[in-house]
Amino acid sequence: MHTLIYTFLALLAFAGNSVLCRLALANNLIEPVYFTQIRLLSGAVCLLLIALCFTTTRSAQSLLSAGSWRGAVALFVYALFFSLAYVSLDTATGALVLFSVVQFTLIALYLRAGHTMAARQWMSVLLAMSGLFVLLVPGVSNPSPLGIGLMAIAGAAWGLYTHLGTHSRQPLADTTANFMRTLPLCLLLLFLPTAQSWATQEGVILAILSGALASGAGYAVWYYVLPRLTGLQAGLSQLTVPLLAALAGFALLGEAISWQLLLSGLLILTGIALLQYSRQG
Repeated sequence: MHTLIYTFLALLAFAGNSVLCRLALANNLIEPVYFTQIRLLSGAVCLLLIALCFTTTRSAQSLLSAGSWRGAVALFVYALFFSLAYVSLDTATGALVLFSVVQFTLIALYLRAGHTMAARQWMSVLLAMSGLFVLLVPGVSNPSPLGIGLMAIAGAAWGLYTHLGTHSRQPLADTTANFMRTLPLCLLLLFLPTAQSWATQEGVILAILSGALASGAGYAVWYYVLPRLTGLQAGLSQLTVPLLAALAGFALLGEAISWQLLLSGLLILTGIALLQYSRQG
């Protein structure tokens, strides 16, 4: 139950992040690269303050012994390409590509580590994936090939970042260090010949909320719970994020609950339950 609660909180943060990014980028409130820079900077600052208050770490320098450059690069690539992709993709198409690639990446890493998947596990994955398609495919139309490619890169990077988190023994320190290591990479973006940093006040606020709350705090919780999940469970659980985002749209924006949403939720949750049952069996 403890693991379930923290997993749900992390997934809520992911859904909230999706909503914040959509509001900022779809409404043209901020340039996507600038959104990424503010998002990662605010996440690093928030996490550093939390780490200094709630851990035995006494300096930012000592925190850099945690985390890894692989994790930082994966986080940076995910955040950057996620923002760039949503310039040309609608929400349904972007979520479909992102979470499909995350799932396939985690399955590939799981198998590469020498694990095998039983028939019941494959059935669980396919059932949950079918739920994602039921939810998102009706909203997909004329997708941008460039946007799909960018989001696929973001999905592979997030899958790798999730995989690295399954080995974390100090989740808050690791997440903080990873965010801090992305800051030099953010500075490199300033030297891009096409760099155009512009934003409205609303866009900056949304980027800060995305970085400090939905990303920083949410990813720390995710790294805390990941060692308690298998790679397959981590992948399948993230398939609930589009469902949670759709429910948030109903609660906050008055969007209708469709039969696709109800059927999708049933398929995804059944797939996750079957995977948990197969692991215990």
